[in-house]
Amino acid sequence: MRPWPVLKLAVGLTAGLVLSASAQPAPDPATPAGRLRATEALYPPWQHEANGVDRGMEFTVPPVDVLADFHGSIDHPELVLYVSGNYFFAVAGLVEAFGNAYARYRGHVFYETLPPGLLLKQMEAGGTVSSGNMTWTVKPDVFMAELTASNDLVKQGKLASPVVAFATNNLTIMVPAGNPGHVKGLADLGRAGLAVAMPNPQFEGVARQARASLVKAGGEPLAESVYGAKVRTGETVLTRIHHRQTPLFLMQRLVEAGVTWKSEAIFQEEIGNPISRVDIPTEDNSVAVYSAAMVPDAPHPEAARAWFEFIGSDAAFKVLAHYEFKRYEAKAP
Repeated sequence: MRPWPVLKLAVGLTAGLVLSASAQPAPDPATPAGRLRATEALYPPWQHEANGVDRGMEFTVPPVDVLADFHGSIDHPELVLYVSGNYFFAVAGLVEAFGNAYARYRGHVFYETLPPGLLLKQMEAGGTVSSGNMTWTVKPDVFMAELTASNDLVKQGKLASPVVAFATNNLTIMVPAGNPGHVKGLADLGRAGLAVAMPNPQFEGVARQARASLVKAGGEPLAESVYGAKVRTGETVLTRIHHRQTPLFLMQRLVEAGVTWKSEAIFQEEIGNPISRVDIPTEDNSVAVYSAAMVPDAPHPEAARAWFEFIGSDAAFKVLAHYEFKRYEAKAP
């Protein structure tokens, strides 16, 4: 099996040295060095953001030493965001724009982009998290998730009102470039022999919308096939962090389709990954409303309030609109 084309992504090569793949002579893809380079190009992080802090020594070696969903410095941050990870690619731009609007916070924002179920587990652990051999504690000021979930968490006392809604998004079917599985719509995801990646209901809020769309397209039999029978046979892979794993599994040719938010597929296409999408008709689609709320006893309440003011601004929406998010408009009662 031939590897995917080598992508122009920065990869860690030696301690203290990160070079762009395009800065080196391209090895023959048939050699071990060529296969290694192609493999490294598939792994996160896909952002390589300038996070506004002194990065010190660079040491990133995909896939063995990578912390893709923890951003910034934990050394005395002045704003900590726990962000639903399915728009990780947009948050760097949001944080940069926030720093432009509120200069005192520039370079002092730490944020995580994990699925909301995992972020809640971290909150329940007092803000402590372990990744690999590293353990640290950083308590959130703001929790950002889908509106219904945020409202439920307010009722449970885990978030404080008000909940600020600011954008919407809808689903798509992410497929490898060329769509080798010949996927035409959601009904195809129940097809025997088609390997699919689906968000895990245990961790990922998007699983609720994904299952609802399957029901719209093919009733309970389709939803049960994708989320029941095919899980038991191994033809459906349930992700733990779908916004990272689904495109990765597609590029590794482990699966041939996966339901994600449309913005995620747009991002993957834009950065040159061999990813495409199959749009879902409006009548079968599901819409998410993105929201933010303060965490009770937030360490930095003033910064959190500044974030709430910013997130509904034109500067924030300019970042989101690039990935075809829509501005949230509350329905009249």
